[in-house]
Amino acid sequence: MSFAFNPFSKAVLDSLQEKMPEGITSGLQGLQSDFEHNLRAAIEANLKKLNLVTREEFDIQQQVLLRTREKLETLEKKLAAMENSSN
Repeated sequence: MSFAFNPFSKAVLDSLQEKMPEGITSGLQGLQSDFEHNLRAAIEANLKKLNLVTREEFDIQQQVLLRTREKLETLEKKLAAMENSSN
């Protein structure tokens, strides 16, 4: 009695049919995970090249600018008052 493997037998094809969706699904999940990881890394690398500041840094600089403008306005008023008094 000899045993010959038939790749096209019903049992082999049924087994492949059952296993293929699992393999495809796990393969696609792996690809999705790799894609998400690579996309995130690419976005982060490009954002670093843009030399952006955080919201906190922006807010601090905005407050510094506001105080500077207020001081400048005060000094301009004092200068105008001094010029008027000397005339």
